[in-house]
Amino acid sequence: MAEHAASVAVSTTSAGSTPVGPNPPASTVKSVLIANRGEIALRVIRACKELGIKSVLAYSEADADSLPVKLADQAVCIGPARANSSYRNAHAVVGAALAYRVDAIHPGYGFLSENADFAAMCEQEGVTFIGPASDVIKRMGDKIEAKIIARRAGVPTVPGSVGAIAEYAEALAVASDVGYPLLIKAAAGGGGRGMRVVQAAETLEKDLQEIMSEAEVAFGDPSVYIERYLTDIRHIEIQVISDGTTVLHLGERDCTTQRRNQKLIEESPSPVLDEELRAGLAEAAVSLCHEVGYKNAGTVEFVFDNISREYYFIEMNTRIQVEHPVSEMVSGIDLIKLQLQIAGGIPIAITQDDVRIDGHAIECRINAEDPDRGFAPGPGTISSFRAPGGFGIRMDTHIDTGYTIPPFYDSMIGKLICWGQTRDEAIARTIRALDEMVVDGIITTAPFHKKVLETERFRSGDFNTAFVAEYLSTTP
Repeated sequence: MAEHAASVAVSTTSAGSTPVGPNPPASTVKSVLIANRGEIALRVIRACKELGIKSVLAYSEADADSLPVKLADQAVCIGPARANSSYRNAHAVVGAALAYRVDAIHPGYGFLSENADFAAMCEQEGVTFIGPASDVIKRMGDKIEAKIIARRAGVPTVPGSVGAIAEYAEALAVASDVGYPLLIKAAAGGGGRGMRVVQAAETLEKDLQEIMSEAEVAFGDPSVYIERYLTDIRHIEIQVISDGTTVLHLGERDCTTQRRNQKLIEESPSPVLDEELRAGLAEAAVSLCHEVGYKNAGTVEFVFDNISREYYFIEMNTRIQVEHPVSEMVSGIDLIKLQLQIAGGIPIAITQDDVRIDGHAIECRINAEDPDRGFAPGPGTISSFRAPGGFGIRMDTHIDTGYTIPPFYDSMIGKLICWGQTRDEAIARTIRALDEMVVDGIITTAPFHKKVLETERFRSGDFNTAFVAEYLSTTP
């Protein structure tokens, strides 16, 4: 991406620019501990280097030979391979930050990125947490509390219970008002976990008790709430970035192409929104940020009802998202640099009117999984790797020839992001890039992505979150 980058009327307007004024104050962040791995760790290291910030990578024993370890200014092993003993070990991470006397910690996504207790620990130790305040993470991480905050901000929410459901009688009352089918959701759930569809009143009591028990085991919190179950929906989210005063949005991402509530392909802009709907979603996301006092990068997620063409808030991710490059490709704004600058006390120096969305971008998550075996993970050693290239192509990955994928973490090995002037061009460019990419020695989801992109259903833009499941059920 180069020539097509969005102009944002600031001191620099090239791809990956960061909207700061001509004479920004000096950043208070001179060194950063990166508490993550893989491509997001590498992404943060590169942003630090461009800003003149020292990068210290916290890594596990399994990642000792990884590319992020090699490229960071310094690296420190914080524990064994298992994430609970390393990347999710808050005391080990903060201990490393204090030992290396860094100014801030960047948590990336996953692991400790939305852990309010970890953010509070950073605050208590005087280390800047690159993300929102711990109380904001806690409030928005509780889906019941987040829904109440959204309603207070005037943001539409899915019809259902206002607060937590504690007993069957309450659930029955909500069900009679909302109607069937309905959805029981764990307040602390996420990533597609902690949800149960109830088709009829006969199973409501049993389903309620089971999901509450599952939530207690999985999340340590049995709280649940009930919503109307929408059957023909899209998943649309708004990328926001805030310095605590100025809140900007970088348009929407359409994440409807999913499997079992896990995103596979993301794109921006959405192929189904008109300008009125687009503006409404963005305004709702910004209003929510102002209501909660949000600071740093975040994503406000909505479901869009294809039938009624109404949208409803579902949750907020208080961190950078896996799919953030999609928004960067169409806006020309480097979100990771902005995160680092905001954390260092440098305010955003542009207004919403300065942000321009240009063209169309598509991201494919390349996972070490076998689609023919139910997307079973397949760790192994990469015997040959070739990244695709050419105009409008971006490949975010930490892998290389000879890299061995450890079995302890998420199976994503990279993200292919492609830009085009139109959606059709972006699709064609993505298919071309998938053909060009070589990852030998393991099975990946790249061929599956190509098949999905080539379907008439995807090309038309007329589909919902059940599209992939329906495609898999009809494809030998």
